[in-house]
Amino acid sequence: MKGEKYLFVVSGPSGTGKDTVVSRLLALHPEVQKTVSATTRAMREGERDGVNYHFLTKEAFENHLAGGDIVEHTCYCGNYYGTLRSEVERHMQQQIPVILVIEVEGAGNIKRMYPDSTTIFVLPPDMQELERRLRSRGTEQEETIAWRLKRAETEIAHAGDYDRQVVNDDVDRCAEDIYKIISEKISGAEE
Repeated sequence: MKGEKYLFVVSGPSGTGKDTVVSRLLALHPEVQKTVSATTRAMREGERDGVNYHFLTKEAFENHLAGGDIVEHTCYCGNYYGTLRSEVERHMQQQIPVILVIEVEGAGNIKRMYPDSTTIFVLPPDMQELERRLRSRGTEQEETIAWRLKRAETEIAHAGDYDRQVVNDDVDRCAEDIYKIISEKISGAEE
């Protein structure tokens, strides 16, 4: 599809700071945008439909899924989360660099659907730092931390499947590394 070079996928294990890095990148470079995911979970106070999420009923989400209108999804705590095809393709058609922050499995699906997209894997400096970050949250039980660390090892094993890898040892530097990847792709690719 025309405009695939404007699509960027960012993944990484829990605790790598990928969401923080992408938030920083968007603050520094407002010309880059992030897709708004769809979800079936209830809207929380202060959230706005179409801004924080596209809030859908379970039936509507499943209809979009059956119609091929969702390019990647997952079910978490009984709620669907996913990316609407229209959300992705609107940015590509308008030639606006757009980032999807998604899981490893979803990234593979996006790459198959949009082969000229760019996948970027955010790595921690090392596993000790990843464990420190997970523990410093102070929000999870020991068994959850152990599960996240084990899952991180599995996800990191897929880092080589991505077009590019960046290390988040400094949020600003990592954000600029991703921005450099975006700039090079957009300026270097011909359509």
